[in-house]
Amino acid sequence: MIRATFTAILSHWRLHPLQLAMLVTGLALATALWSAVQAINAEARASYAEAAARISPSGQTYLTPQDGYIELDQYVALRREGWQLSPVLIGTLTEDTAEAGATDLEVIGIDILSNPMMARLAATDSSSDESAQATLTPADLLLAPGHLFAHPDSDLDLLSRSLPPVTRTTTVPRGVVVGDISTVARLLGKPFFISRLVVLDEQPIGLRPLAELAPQLRLQTASTGADTAQLTRSFHLNLTAFGLLSFAVGLFIVQGTIALGIEQRRGLFRTLRSLGVPLNTLVALIFAELLVTTLMAALLGLILGYLIAAALLPGVGATLSGLYGASLDGSLQLRPGWVFSGLSMALAGMALAGAQSWVGLSRLPILAAPAAAARGQQALRGHRLSALSGALLVLGAAAIPALFDGLLAGFAFLAGLMLGAALLLPLALSRLASVGVQLARKPVTLWLWADMRAQLPGLSLALMALLLALATNIGVGTMVSSFRLTFLGWLDQRLASELYMTLPQEEMAKDVLPWLADRGIRTLPIRHSDERYVGPDGIGAPMEVYGVVDDATYRDNWPLLQAEPTVWAQLAEGRGALINEQLARRADLGPGDTLVIAPDWRMRIAGVYSDYGNPNPQAIVGLETLLRHRPLIENRRFGLRLPPADVAEIRAALQREFGLPRSAFIDQSALKAQSLAIFDRTFVVTGALNLLTFGVAGFAMLTSLLTLWSQRLPQLAPIWAMGLTRQQLARYEILRSVILAALTALLALPLGLLLGWALLTVVNVEAFGWRLPMSLFPLDWLQLLLMALAAATLAAALPARRLSKLKPADLLRVFANER
Repeated sequence: MIRATFTAILSHWRLHPLQLAMLVTGLALATALWSAVQAINAEARASYAEAAARISPSGQTYLTPQDGYIELDQYVALRREGWQLSPVLIGTLTEDTAEAGATDLEVIGIDILSNPMMARLAATDSSSDESAQATLTPADLLLAPGHLFAHPDSDLDLLSRSLPPVTRTTTVPRGVVVGDISTVARLLGKPFFISRLVVLDEQPIGLRPLAELAPQLRLQTASTGADTAQLTRSFHLNLTAFGLLSFAVGLFIVQGTIALGIEQRRGLFRTLRSLGVPLNTLVALIFAELLVTTLMAALLGLILGYLIAAALLPGVGATLSGLYGASLDGSLQLRPGWVFSGLSMALAGMALAGAQSWVGLSRLPILAAPAAAARGQQALRGHRLSALSGALLVLGAAAIPALFDGLLAGFAFLAGLMLGAALLLPLALSRLASVGVQLARKPVTLWLWADMRAQLPGLSLALMALLLALATNIGVGTMVSSFRLTFLGWLDQRLASELYMTLPQEEMAKDVLPWLADRGIRTLPIRHSDERYVGPDGIGAPMEVYGVVDDATYRDNWPLLQAEPTVWAQLAEGRGALINEQLARRADLGPGDTLVIAPDWRMRIAGVYSDYGNPNPQAIVGLETLLRHRPLIENRRFGLRLPPADVAEIRAALQREFGLPRSAFIDQSALKAQSLAIFDRTFVVTGALNLLTFGVAGFAMLTSLLTLWSQRLPQLAPIWAMGLTRQQLARYEILRSVILAALTALLALPLGLLLGWALLTVVNVEAFGWRLPMSLFPLDWLQLLLMALAAATLAAALPARRLSKLKPADLLRVFANER
């Protein structure tokens, strides 16, 4: 009996293959987008963990300064007390080239005689860049010129400066160079500086506590990938939110298809019950059918998700590097975590989508007629209940920003707002259709609006998906476009010099600068020191401290958010400093507060400036102040102020007079183009996910219209019998779909703008550390409206074509059947 019953249940899909395809495709798309996001997140976190474990193994204990660096005297005093410690120096080598733009290389110096990492470096079987490398001795690493270790994929040729011999090994992460601390100190120009002290495992008994010997140092235990993971958690949470949104949109397809399949088979279920099939058996067989379908769709979704993740991974890497300074190494791998997550979400989604249909099936009386019209009225009453739930969700979301702070609160506000708006949509469209009925004057127009209202129960899920997709596109597009517009204005202010020059050797400045001065060209030195700032939350980050000369370029162009009246005078006199917005928000600092750059270097904050695109703290002081504290920093980069018409001539003269290479110069327009290219590459993954979500929403409309078109015959046949042709009915079907899409788009506009506001004022600040002004882009809204109308037209085209080709006998048969 069970086999025969199961065969009868499955026979429905043989008669409706398109409906089965929609069910599998909907769940596969939902699973694909969710698993793609999880695969990207898993790959990024694995990359963080791998990179962090190679440099600072999990569980390793170390001492860090509360501000700046550890003084050499402190290290010596601790060693004399018997503490077994290993010093580490961390810094960054930065260089601008015409080919690659700004190049950053992290340099880590360790004590090769005591640091545990040296055992892994010494075990490498790689060869040097110079020649086949024999076994390195301590003398090779300690004596000048020293020795460095780098990943095989790290491009060190981008640095014009000469480096010591390099051994390539996968033990070192990409973009990082490791060497003895004496060698690294020479490269960074920071003798006698220590970033942290590693506390070795074996310590003598009876030592005085570190809290007594060095109360100004903080004892920490390395947590693999903690710093990077905490810095990028907002981005991964944002991706997860996109994945959940896409999954929810895909479930609208599944819910509609399952409900239709149950609805179409009510007569079959009634017959099976009359033949003696127990209700529990029938429900179990329906569950088994959906389980098999889910596994098929989930496997297909995982394959699609892998392909989507592989395509988006380069864009994600650009985003993490551009906005957070975090690297994403390696290619995409098949990890059990995201595979299990995809399967679990598919099963949970199918159970959620089919729950309502299962409940209705379990309550089906044996002799009950289909009563489609009555169930339609019940669905309309259900819309009122969903609207009430949506209103409560919106009210709850509105209270979240007032009660809670932080990134999770921001996303909870967005989730409640969008879900509540989606639940309000069917009732809102029903009310708008009622207004259309009241305003209609012609019978056909009156029927069109009334029919549209009657069809809302079957189309509501697809229209909810369209609302969410449109609002997401508007909100995220507003955020990205506002960022881009603000970024362009900020570039115009920051890149005020007409030409930027990087000299191959520092000694050349003695000849080049006087030559420029004789021709009336002002030179603005670009000099900075790499420091390390530790915020009140205990999280450290690299900090650049730039020195500027007293020039009108900065007073006239530098973008200040907060400033004291005498800000530039304070910088010139060495009495004040500027900090970027990221540092101001992270440490809750502002004008009048004190900035601790190093234990022996404190500055009064005179202003805060915008610094979009930089994930790390930054400060600006007077050049004389910078050189007084860091006299050994290099002097090779300059901004040149000259008439724009003379840029080409001066660049050619400098190349001719001093033999400077072409790569030594970057003009203002080229630098802006490079910056915009990096910006556009940074948000490519956001745009891709937006388009995918919009595509799934359009597919949801197609699914609903295709699966419901046969149920339209009882409503369309009387209208055809009254004189309207099949072609006219087909055009009205398309018009109905377009009107519903247009109304949904109009309702999505305020929701999307509210989403954009929340992203700019809440999520963006928590994620990146800066706040952006909100700009409006009506042309983008018009483009999205046209896309929505086009999607609705395409979705309705196939059902309308079927209707126009329908035989008159099929329409007449409606009057002969009991409905």
